Amino acid sequence: MTAPFFYIPGSYVAGAVVEPVEETGKHIVQVLRMREGDACLLTDGLGTIAHAKILTTSKRSCTILVSNTVQQPSPVHQITIGISLLKNASRFEWFVEKAAETGISTIVPLICSRTEKQRFRQDRAQAIAISAMQQSQQSWLTEIKAPEDPHTLISSCTAERKFIAHCMEDVRTPLVSTANSSSHSSIILIGPEGDFTPEEVKTALAAGYEPVILGSTRLRTETAGITAAILLRQLGI
Repeated sequence: MTAPFFYIPGSYVAGAVVEPVEETGKHIVQVLRMREGDACLLTDGLGTIAHAKILTTSKRSCTILVSNTVQQPSPVHQITIGISLLKNASRFEWFVEKAAETGISTIVPLICSRTEKQRFRQDRAQAIAISAMQQSQQSWLTEIKAPEDPHTLISSCTAERKFIAHCMEDVRTPLVSTANSSSHSSIILIGPEGDFTPEEVKTALAAGYEPVILGSTRLRTETAGITAAILLRQLGI
């Protein structure tokens, strides 16, 4: 059985004693009922995995002794998804969870011209990404950015491959046909329920974004986002 896996920020060295934040500590001792000597794995979200064991416990927390650490390489392909916020917040949070499980590097919520809801709790979304990282036992944490206007993201992004998925009847290439193993970073933009405006698409194309389709059917925003995440990860685009 794999040892329980926890995210605890900080620098790990062999012999160090770390104390989790209250929520994690309570989960360890009250939910998992771990005791002194029980083995666990820790990550700092920056590629380090520490083999450790519970050193002491109390009613609400614990301390953890680090035995040794291993540094995992960063993902070969750094993938960013810029995706419109949704009227239904739970659907957007579902996307965040699943995208983090697949190992997406960065998620940028977009406030597009047709975005219906602009309120966003970045702290909650980051907590969801942390939970997904722990569940999937990864050592690199998906970063959740503050919401941006798509024009701002389009002009500032420096990814090697840049894509925009839209529904207008223009010439678009299936994303599955754009694989390029030499690419080390990519970004894809996913619009709101009403799609990007022609102006937003025009701005992206002028900045070198490639227009793509994700399949033969029209997808909800969050479904399009996770489809793109999986394709980009599998194809190494």
